[in-house]
Amino acid sequence: MPATDQAMGEALDQLFATRGAAPAATPIILPAEPYLDTAGEALRRRIFLTRGEGGENLCLRPDFTIPVCMRHIAEGADLPRRYSYRGLVFRQRAGGPGEFVQAGIEDLGEENRATADARAVADALASLETCGISLDSLDVILGDQGLFEAVLRALGLPEGWQRRLIRTFGHDGQLRAALENLSRGPEGALGGVAPDLLDLARDREEGALTRLIRIRMEEAGLPLHSGRSPGEIAARLIEKVAVAEARLGEGPLQLLETFLAIDCPLGEAGDRLAELMGTVGLDLGRAMTAFQTRNLALQAANVDLAHVTYRAAFGRPIDYYTGLVFEAREKGAEDPLVGGGRYDRLMTILGADTPIPAVGFSLWLDRIASVSNSRVSI
Repeated sequence: MPATDQAMGEALDQLFATRGAAPAATPIILPAEPYLDTAGEALRRRIFLTRGEGGENLCLRPDFTIPVCMRHIAEGADLPRRYSYRGLVFRQRAGGPGEFVQAGIEDLGEENRATADARAVADALASLETCGISLDSLDVILGDQGLFEAVLRALGLPEGWQRRLIRTFGHDGQLRAALENLSRGPEGALGGVAPDLLDLARDREEGALTRLIRIRMEEAGLPLHSGRSPGEIAARLIEKVAVAEARLGEGPLQLLETFLAIDCPLGEAGDRLAELMGTVGLDLGRAMTAFQTRNLALQAANVDLAHVTYRAAFGRPIDYYTGLVFEAREKGAEDPLVGGGRYDRLMTILGADTPIPAVGFSLWLDRIASVSNSRVSI
């Protein structure tokens, strides 16, 4: 085990270099909008915000993923490429310092997603071992947002409901509340909508609905060129009605809840999922193939699937994740020592000309040092 924080950091730098990750320097003061738009409420509310001289929103660096990706886009570097980092991040934390050190790797542009995912998990676990943490002392938890989305599609939920449930993935209380709403009904969600507008929206008569909304806006003296157009309002109302009136029957709801309750060794998860979906004749298609292929890649990367728990309801409360998510923590602890996942949509949101597959992980070095020091004292 490295004897000091500096030694631990240098050991990680060396490991990252051997894994083909080049150090990436990023500014400490960053534009706030990328975080406000993509990071999710759990991170947004903990950011230290300020304003620049021109009135622009700025923040102290709350993580490295977004600035590393923005740097790559600005430089137009070749792909695939792996970046490493180690430095201060700034977040409001109850009972903890507002600044602490994170380290990690961002893996951009690797088209073989299974290989890149497995490499991220393997490198994250190797990083903990480099810091003196025994893998036998850890709970390693893996989830898959892509598989959750595939189940929602297979159940035939309206797109609006799918988006709503996806936004709650990783937030157990919010997900439970959304499922309860989906089983109960609108309960006044459409109150105040004129019956004739409601009928057209139910029938998905977008053209007629747009014309009627335009007439109503003109009668009320509302300008047609400020705010949402009649067509946009019509499309939004059609979606709102579909979402409000969608029901998940007892059978599909039980299937979804049974899926979300899966919590087993990763090596057993494929059979559990295939058995569950087979009982109702649902095919998860490419998402299931990707899940199984990633398991094979993890085994090839020397990750013991018996020591990894697959938890179907497990997500990380950051909005930009799209597939694999994982964490490792001390057995019985709540706070992760390392966490990461796949974020294939983030690069285009940040300005990349074409989609770029991406996956990465971050280490909480203060937590890791605390665990190491407590074991030394024992």
